[in-house]
Amino acid sequence: MESTLLTNLLVFNNTLQPELMRSVHVYRRGDGEKREVEREFVFSESGSYGEMQATPIPGLVKSRVSEVCEGHRNGVWLCVFAFHADHTPQFCRIPPVLLVTRNPKLKMIPNLLDDLHVIYKLDRKEEDSDIAQDYTGEERQGNSNNCQPSWKVFPVLDQDLNCLPYEDDESESLDNETDVESSPGLLAKKKRAPSDLVAKISLSDLVKYFGMPIVEASRNLNVGLTVLKRKCREFGIPRWPHRKIKSLDSLIHDLQEEVKSQELEDREAALAVAKRQRMLESEKENIEKKPFMDIQSETKRFRQDVFKRRHRARAVGKHNSTVSST
Repeated sequence: MESTLLTNLLVFNNTLQPELMRSVHVYRRGDGEKREVEREFVFSESGSYGEMQATPIPGLVKSRVSEVCEGHRNGVWLCVFAFHADHTPQFCRIPPVLLVTRNPKLKMIPNLLDDLHVIYKLDRKEEDSDIAQDYTGEERQGNSNNCQPSWKVFPVLDQDLNCLPYEDDESESLDNETDVESSPGLLAKKKRAPSDLVAKISLSDLVKYFGMPIVEASRNLNVGLTVLKRKCREFGIPRWPHRKIKSLDSLIHDLQEEVKSQELEDREAALAVAKRQRMLESEKENIEKKPFMDIQSETKRFRQDVFKRRHRARAVGKHNSTVSST
């Protein structure tokens, strides 16, 4: 049997008849040739799921498949999920309706579920990689301050990271599962957060902890790091915004100090600095509301200028101290 590789998957929802779904699958064969398949399904809310005889809709994908993203609309069809193997990231988030642990009825339509399983595995690998990076970055810094050895984190490979932990099992299995967290001197075992607690976490709950590292935020929320990352993806947050918030806070603090010094020397300059400060505060509020947003290009240029001024000031101070000592 010739092997094929899933390169693209688009899922569309009918906005007039929400129970109708369409998918576009693109496979790459071993010889490099691509094959495109269009399917149609019924996602009955009260009944079962099923695949119907699909007649390709001309122009469902007006542009190239690889250029379609979530939110793309063609008539009554709205793209709710887009996967592209050649893109970085390959997808933003998997909606709950396409998660087999949230929506077991997907097992009734194996042609779609088989391809979703491929994406689940990719999402799990990416999440494991992110966890390792966060522990080696943020946890290593905390461990070095306490002069304690850092504990190696082993990814859980037998769990679907796109869903709540072991959701298919009863609450007893959830209570028995434990997360291992590093603590000074000993390994402390912590019970896995129950699914009802995880489900109640809202975006407003996450916003309260955007100003701290994700490891610290997970502790304050009483959930594991993996669960918190999963909740972030449900809300469309690709990366924890701590670094962006911290960078803006630093710039705002610098401007506050500059306003104080300029008020006595140059009133107009002080007003200009205060205006810049208000712009940064507004940008910070926007990022807290929409954490997927990036820092504006103008702010990045201003931040670079601040770094350069600091570097020049340190260089001049070092030169003057050298001259005075000689």
